[in-house]
Amino acid sequence: MNRIAIATGDPNGIGPELVLKALAALPPARRSDGTLAVFGPAHVLHDTAAAIGLSSVLDGLPVHDAGGLPRAAHRPGQVSAEAGASAVASASAAIAAVQAGHFDAVVAAPHHETAIHQAGIAFTGYASLVERVCGLPPDSVFVLLVGGGLRIVHATLHESVAQALARLTPALVERAARAGAMACTRLGVPAPRIALFGLNPHASEGGLFGDDDARVTMPAADRLRAEGLAVDGPTGGDVLLAARAHDLYVAMFHDQGHIPIKLLAPQAASALSVGGDVLVASVAHGSAMDIAGRNLARPDALLRSLALLGWTSVAGPA
Repeated sequence: MNRIAIATGDPNGIGPELVLKALAALPPARRSDGTLAVFGPAHVLHDTAAAIGLSSVLDGLPVHDAGGLPRAAHRPGQVSAEAGASAVASASAAIAAVQAGHFDAVVAAPHHETAIHQAGIAFTGYASLVERVCGLPPDSVFVLLVGGGLRIVHATLHESVAQALARLTPALVERAARAGAMACTRLGVPAPRIALFGLNPHASEGGLFGDDDARVTMPAADRLRAEGLAVDGPTGGDVLLAARAHDLYVAMFHDQGHIPIKLLAPQAASALSVGGDVLVASVAHGSAMDIAGRNLARPDALLRSLALLGWTSVAGPA
């Protein structure tokens, strides 16, 4: 059983509620056996637990008071710089605890990117935070979405399609594929069959739709195959997903990978930050400010993220 550090995400979103409800699905003895700990503002966790009738969930559970949120700044449903900074601080503390060897991985509740940017923090997701906390270079940690029977790793993520296309190189695609393959090994698929999505329709149709695939994805596929990886493509994503013949898909930009996962696993997919020193599993949905503080959030995706990291008793396969 892996030792998991759980970060509460944006304290004004549904993160604290999700964490408490996910913990409530575990046997009481499991919550206090030292394999789980929560990182976040302690007063937020205790106040939220009291509000939704789950105070007993915190009995015996290690809570690291990380995040530094002033009590007056805990306003469920409100986007604020204080909450954004708190989410980054609690996740950073959890990542640092894994890097120090106290835990094996992080499971993180959803953050709110606008709140984080209001705090003046450069942030494009938990993958970039792993890079920063662990002292890794940019473009070394990638997002792998898991859900609906699919695993899709993204070569680029939160940026415009134009910027992503300008930045994509064979080396970047190769790093994403390798990171995804290593994560598959940890998830129980030691020799994954990998497929690369083409950049253009039909992977550029032999040059009829541009030379982007000839410049980027085709050389990447050739180099990965030369390393001994089982790689097909590049091929149009529609063809690859219709065949469903691979263990891992490599998307070139955000929507290529997010749309099929979220179509097949709405509100239930997991997002893993892979390729770095610390594995972070999160949910592939937002902080749902519209229902924060209303006891309406469902912990399905957070439970699936725990299950991916070895807590198979709390959720079925994604």
